[in-house]
Amino acid sequence: MKHILPILTITTLAAAASAQSAAASSGLSYNRVGLGYNTDSKGYSLSASALIGSSNFLVAAGTTIGGSATTNGNDSVSLGYVFKNVALGADATVSVGSNESYGLNVRKDLGNNIELAVSYSRTSSDNNVWGAELAYNVSKQIQLAVGYSDSNAAGAAGDGQTSLAVRYNF
Repeated sequence: MKHILPILTITTLAAAASAQSAAASSGLSYNRVGLGYNTDSKGYSLSASALIGSSNFLVAAGTTIGGSATTNGNDSVSLGYVFKNVALGADATVSVGSNESYGLNVRKDLGNNIELAVSYSRTSSDNNVWGAELAYNVSKQIQLAVGYSDSNAAGAAGDGQTSLAVRYNF
C-alpha cells in the first residue's frame, strides 16, 4: 500500500509529459523530397530530408543540376536538430554540414496551409547566406514554395536568387 502513492505520482507525471510533448507537435513536415528551380541561374536542385526515427535529429542532402558553371554539381549533406515550438509556435533547426557549413532555419505554420521560413547559413569560404521562403501546402503530401536568398559571396553581393520548389512530404 505504501508504494501506491509513488507509483501513481510517477504514472501521472509520465502521462503529463507525454501529453505535453504531443501537444508541442508543430505539424510541420520534415520528411520530404523536393525539386527546385532557380530562376536566376536557370538550374535545378534536388533535396531530401528526414527525421531520424522518432527523434528530432534531421538528416538532409541536396544537389544542383544544370545552371551556371559555378552552381552546377554543388552537393551537400547535413545533420541538424529540430527545436519544436521554440517561440510563437515556430520551429528552429540548427545544422552542421559538409564543406564546413552551419546554419539556422526557423519555420512557422501561419495557418490556412501557409508556411513561412527564414534561414541563415555560413560556409567555410566565409559566405553568409540569408533566405526567406513562403510555402503553400496544396495537400498533406504536396507543397509549393517560392524563396529568395542573398549571399555576400565575392561577386554576389546584392545579387539575390529567387527559387521555386515543389515538395513531396512522406
